[in-house]
Amino acid sequence: MARLQSLCVYCGSKVGANPAYAALAASIGQHCAETGIAVVFGGGRVGLMGELASATVDAGGRITGVIPDHLRQREVAHADLTELIVVDSMHARKRIMAERADAFCVLPGGLGSLDEVVEIITWKQLGLHDKPIVLLDHDGFWQPFLDLLAHQTAHGFVDAGHRALFDVASDVEGVFTAIARQPEPRAALAGTRL
Repeated sequence: MARLQSLCVYCGSKVGANPAYAALAASIGQHCAETGIAVVFGGGRVGLMGELASATVDAGGRITGVIPDHLRQREVAHADLTELIVVDSMHARKRIMAERADAFCVLPGGLGSLDEVVEIITWKQLGLHDKPIVLLDHDGFWQPFLDLLAHQTAHGFVDAGHRALFDVASDVEGVFTAIARQPEPRAALAGTRL
């Protein structure tokens, strides 16, 4: 991609056991702010979402949160965002986040992050988008997921070529290098809607 304008970041609503995860989230937010990349995320003030949002805001960046109304209290919506979009469902949240992004970065997270990464990869497999997807695999966090895909491939449920639907980076710099290597996404894919 010649010019990344907006990055959707999927990440946990908890900070996780390793303090490096919070530092990664903050580093992504700071990098985006410093390079003029708008951030799109789940809207929460807690966990890695909060670290990402606060770092982006503190560095003067633009950030849009998308949060379902039923999670607004549980995940405590971040108050200092450029824009907060409150939606009626998880499906609407994921659709809006995907539509507003030029690319996707997946940080460590729990079941919600796993759901998001599987869905966005599946949408790409189905031709609903052709945007870059990068898993930030700090210290092997995503290796079990990669092992599962290899297992599914070995058993004939995932095509070997589907591994090319996303990249894996070990650090923040690698995320943006991987995105830059990808071709420009088409503005719209004919006849599809996320």
